[in-house]
Amino acid sequence: VQLVESGGGLAQPGGSLRLSCAASGFTFSSYAMGWFRQAPGKEREFVAAISWTGSLTNYADSVKGRFTISRDNAKNTLYLEMNNLKPDDTALYSCAKSRGSFPTRAENSIDYWGEGTLVTVSS
Repeated sequence: VQLVESGGGLAQPGGSLRLSCAASGFTFSSYAMGWFRQAPGKEREFVAAISWTGSLTNYADSVKGRFTISRDNAKNTLYLEMNNLKPDDTALYSCAKSRGSFPTRAENSIDYWGEGTLVTVSS
């Protein structure tokens, strides 16, 4: 299993970024996927998750209304559209594969992690 994130970088407060996660080595369309983040000096936290078909999503309260998770099963790719970015969104964002088909925020439901892409929000 490989999960490779891209799309991170520097954004200004109020700006936008789109993260991508290219998945391989498993049947992408059969599993729920998620995004987690870890800010400097803090523990990793849940950001968003999506079901195997993309019909169900789950978001952390801190990003609800600003971030959108989506997936393209034909391209084996997971996305995270981030709008109205805030300095508190600065973190290493990691893609995660769930053991099941439905979105979950529980880390013990994750069996594979990507290495992450760094997002910095600063003026």
